[in-house]
Parts: sequence; structure tokens; C-alpha cells
Amino acid sequence: MPGELLDLAAAHGVLTGYTDHYGVAQQVRATTLVAVLEALGVPASTPQAVEGSLERSRDDVWRTVLPPTVVARHGVEQQVSVHVPEGAPFDAWVELEPADGALSPTATPWRVTAAGTLHGERERRALARADVPAETRTVDSRTLERAVVTLPEDLPLGWHTLHARCDSLEARATLVVTPQRLELPPEVAGRQAWGFLVQLYSVRSRDSWGLGDLADLADLAWLTAHNGGADFVAVNPLHASEPVVPLTPSPYLPVSRRFLSPLYIRVEDIRETAYLSAADRSLVEWAAEPVRELSTDPGPIDRDAVWEAKRAALEVVFTAPRSASRQTALDEFVLEQGRGLVDFATWCAIAEHLNGRNWPPELADPTSPAVGVLRRSLAERVQFFIWLQWVADEQLKAAQRIGREAGMRIGLVKDLAVGVHPEGADAWAQAAVLARGVSVGAPPDMYNQQGQNWSQPPWNPGALARAGYAPYRDMLRTVLRHTGALRVDHVLGLFRLWWIPGGARASAGAYVTYDHEALIGILCLEAHRAGAIIIGEDLGTFDPWVREYLASRGILGTSVLLFERSDDGTPRDPSSFRHLALATVTTHDLPPTAGYLAGEHVDLRERLGLLTADPQVLRAKARAERESLVDALSRRGLTTFDPSERELVEGLHRYLKDTPAALVGVHLTDAVGERRAQNQPGTDTEYPNWKVPLADSAGAVVMLEELFDNARLRSLVAVMNEAPHPEDLPGPGG
Repeated sequence: MPGELLDLAAAHGVLTGYTDHYGVAQQVRATTLVAVLEALGVPASTPQAVEGSLERSRDDVWRTVLPPTVVARHGVEQQVSVHVPEGAPFDAWVELEPADGALSPTATPWRVTAAGTLHGERERRALARADVPAETRTVDSRTLERAVVTLPEDLPLGWHTLHARCDSLEARATLVVTPQRLELPPEVAGRQAWGFLVQLYSVRSRDSWGLGDLADLADLAWLTAHNGGADFVAVNPLHASEPVVPLTPSPYLPVSRRFLSPLYIRVEDIRETAYLSAADRSLVEWAAEPVRELSTDPGPIDRDAVWEAKRAALEVVFTAPRSASRQTALDEFVLEQGRGLVDFATWCAIAEHLNGRNWPPELADPTSPAVGVLRRSLAERVQFFIWLQWVADEQLKAAQRIGREAGMRIGLVKDLAVGVHPEGADAWAQAAVLARGVSVGAPPDMYNQQGQNWSQPPWNPGALARAGYAPYRDMLRTVLRHTGALRVDHVLGLFRLWWIPGGARASAGAYVTYDHEALIGILCLEAHRAGAIIIGEDLGTFDPWVREYLASRGILGTSVLLFERSDDGTPRDPSSFRHLALATVTTHDLPPTAGYLAGEHVDLRERLGLLTADPQVLRAKARAERESLVDALSRRGLTTFDPSERELVEGLHRYLKDTPAALVGVHLTDAVGERRAQNQPGTDTEYPNWKVPLADSAGAVVMLEELFDNARLRSLVAVMNEAPHPEDLPGPGG
């Protein structure tokens, strides 16, 4: 492989090799490196292109007076390079964010109402030039000097602007000051908290419209807190889905991560529904009738039928008049969410208007005249989709309030997907900061031996930095609303992501690195402002230092009992688990515990043709894994040497309670005896992924109202509420 290509890849953060799940060093193919570099906007298709790109990369940092974004830690003095003509004097200063943090210096307000808001004055702090040796370089026939300024360590947390002025030239950069680390809330720090992990769409009530919704979530939070003593309910991503059918079943492939899916709205809980005329009320009831019956159907969940019914009903409610206070609340929500909300609603209205037809090229840019014309002609539909977001936000807020008032120490735990649908709203509105021609996935591992392709376009690291990380920040701010904690799926993607060139196998990718100090720091800042715990799903192939770094920033990891093994293959002793972690027995990408321990994950993958190893060898390995778990549990007195299925599931959760993990999660499927997997990675239509309704061990649907009539659930809840032994209490350290 040409050395220049390897150097160019290294200059742009593309790893030319990696160590796989089995500890074997792998080399990335040259064709993959070329495709990934091209997706980054770096010409590399010919030797001449590689040579030219490599030459440019050596001088790129010198071509700008300031870096596009500087991310610093509060309490730490940091130096920033400034590039100016040799010997030229310059001034540098920091313009601080308003004290109320209401408007970032990098944000452009999107005024939807006539009323404006005044914000506090911004403080300006002059920066002194650091006494360090100057470095010079000739770039584009100009001799430039690299000087250094020092940022004071007492800069407040927030989004500020760094300025530098030299003669008539003035440059600015986004300056983000982030917390050193997140601390657990006092109510959680001293005592292990536990809660349920649920796929909300699968948990239905008699009032559901065929799919679990935000009203069901509020009831679930109240029931599990009031009757079960749970401290949180963790749900699947509630991100936005398509505005027209067919809907993508996977909650991990949304059209937008920033906004909510109106599929989860409970129509009857909208205040205006109560004041509809008799005729309009009948329209809502007629829409509900055919899908309400689906709530007791044991077959795959039909999102398309649910959305078509709800959309018809919501259109009726949308036309109802709102009180002055309700209209003001809507206006304030629109102002707060800004241009991003308007763009999202515009995309929804256009997608609905086109109804499956290809988007004309003139509509590819949200700022194009053609989009402006269509936005005006579809103004009422744009307002409808804006209103849907407000309604969903209000109902989510109510669910969090109800859970906390019922006694939960955390409340809702939301889930942030890795990326978005390649043809969705975020991909449309944020095209400038996304890489094209590649998709995100994962290399082969023990459970997905062919690798995974998630079909999502990744952030372009350089473009994101040049945008001041504003798209990332704005997404986090919305996702962190009305939640006590946020689970970040595949948090390792904030360090590096597996990029797969279009048309290539999932195994034929390469890792692209990201500025994790910036991405993690911004995540910590926004979580700090929201008062939320951050949980990183840190499973998979990664370097050992990554977990140490996350712990140093106060971000919880994920410990899955089935994966926690000592060097000799036996289950790790509970005392060796991490304190800063959410500990669970299994994950949603495997069958529930009862099914997994029966080897059903091997049977399922064999039926679907996903295995590359001998099925009998894998079955023998699964049996040995079960035997080692039974042995570990029985030796601790948590089960007998021949436990029943129920005893084994309860013993595994007692095992988790004996760990120092700050949080312990119980999959609701384990509590009711469900055996079917919600998702089988590596499949699309071969398996009903994300469509499996909650059922018991006999396959009978379990309704929300019947949860605490389930003997297995009541028994497992009693286990989770058993008083811990004093030596098992989590310590204060990380």
C-alpha cells in the first residue's frame, strides 16, 4: 500500500488498521481508505490526488487565524494557537455567553412571532499573548507566524466566542467551556437505583391505539414507582419517524434524532380534544376504533395502521381553537426550538406532499428558493407538524413529572440513537456536516459475525467543527428535555466510527476518529445544564483507555452480565463490576434472558443464515456459558444447582444487586417471561425487528393494566427491593 495514502489517512483521522473482537490485528484495504477519504472531502482517487491532498493537509491549520472551535475544560488553563502575518501585532479576547445562556453567540434566532426577547449583556475578556517561542511558515506565498494566547481557567461554563484581530482582519471561533466531570445527583450517589428497561411501543394498554404511547409511559412510570419501587423507566429512542407510511420499524433509524415521533402521542390527552364538537369528537373515535383493537393482537405491531389512524385524528384536533395561554405556550416552544424545528416541519410537509416520489434536485437544499416557495404553499401543513412536536413534548414532560412525583429518583431514561435515516429530515437539513457515500456500522464480532451496516450517514468531523458543533449541541438540548438520564447508544462512536463505503460489505470498512474531547465535553456541558445523568453504551470493540476516559468525565458505562467474563471464561465476581455503570443481565439485541440461556440466539441466527461458525460448536458454547452462570450463582447461594427458569432469572438479578453498579436495569421482558428477541442484528425483513408486543412465557399478550397481576413480575420486583448487604453498597468512587 502506498506510504503517501497511509500518511494522508493518518492526517485525516482514518485508521489504517485495527484490532478486532478476537484480538487479531486487521489491515484496512487501500480501496476502502480511498473511498473513506473521498467521503471526507479529501481527493484520493489517484496518486496525484493523494500527493496534492497530503501537501494541503500539512498547511491547512495555518490558513486560518483561529481554529474553528475550541473546547476547553473549566478550571484548566488552555493555550490556543493564532496564525497571523509574521511580526504583526494582534488583539485577542473572549466574548462570553449571556448569563442566562438563552442565546448562544453562534446561534441565529428564528423569529416566528413578533415578540422578541432581550438577553443579558455579554462580558468581554482580553487575552494576553503567551510567552512561547514563535514558529513561522510560508503558506501560499505568505510568511505566517504561530502565536499563542492563554485562556484563563476561570471562564464560566458555556458557549462563548473567541475573537482575534490583526489590522483590518478579524476572526472568530466558537469557544465551549465544559465541566471537568458530571457528578451523580445526591439522591442517586449514595444508594443503588434500579428500574425497568422497556420498548415503549410494545407495552400497550386498553386505551392504546395499537402501540404503547406517552400516556402509557406516564402510567408505566407511576405503576412501577408506586407498586414496584422502581427509580427509573428507560425507553427505546423516541426519535421522529416518517410523516407518511411506510414507517421504518427501527427506533434506531429515525428521520431526526432531535425531534420526537408523533406516533407516541395520546390523542385523548391533548387538552383541546375535550372541547371538540360532537361531530369532531366522533371523527376522533372513528379513527381510533380499528387500531384500538390491535392492542390485544399478539402479532407484529402495525405502525403504519396506527399512524394513519392517529394522523387523521390529530388533524381534527389541530383545527380546534386554543386558549390564549395554550397558544402562548406553543409560540414559546417554537421560539425556543428555532430554525431547526421549522426546517424539520418543512421537511415533513414536503415528504408528505411528494408521498414517496423522488425529491427533485431543487429541493435538496433547505435554503433554496424552491424550498422557500413550497414552504409557503404548504404553510398550514408546516404548522401542523410544528404543533405535533409541541404536543409530544408536553406529553413527555407530563410522563417525567408523574414518574418523579410517584417517587422515582431519576424518572425517564431516554435513548439517543447513533445516527439518522440517510433520506430523513436531519440528513436533509444537516447535509453540510454529514459524510455521503458511506454509512455507519460495526465490524464482525462474536454475535454478528458478518458485521453490521446501520445505513446511517456519519458526522463529518471537520465540517462539524467548522459549524461550531451547533447541530450536535442543538440535538442534545432537545433530547435532554424532560429526562433524568440519557443513554447514548454506541458511545464509542464519539471516539471513532466504523465507516463502510457504499456497496461494500459491512466487514470492509475503516474506523474514522473524532475529537472525543469536544464531543464528550459538549455532551457533559448540555447534560450538566439539563441536570441529567449520562449512560454510555460502551460495548463492542474499543481501546481500554476509552472506558477510563468516560469514567473520568463522570459518564456511566454499560455492564452486561452475560458479557462480563474473567480471563478463564467464568462470570466475573460481582465486586469487580464498575460503580459508574448501568448493569443489566442482557441487551435488546439478544433474546430475553430465558430464551438466551436456552440457546435460542443460536437457533435464530442459524434459521436466518447469519452464522459463519459451526452451529453445534456455538450450541456447546452456549450450554457451557449457562452452566458457568448456574455454578457462579449457586456458589453464592443465589440459586440451587438445578434452578428453574424463573429462579435462574431472579438469581442473575440478585447477582447484579451484589455489584457496586450505581444503576441496575431490569428488562421488562425478563420480568414477564417473554422469550422472543426484539431485534436480530444483521436482518431487515427476515425477522419482525422492533414489532414484537410484550407477552409472557406462553406467548399471551401482557397489557399494561395486567403487569402487576403477573406473578413473575411481582416476584422479580420483590428481589429488586430486597435490602442489600452492607458490604454490597456502592462506594463513593468511580
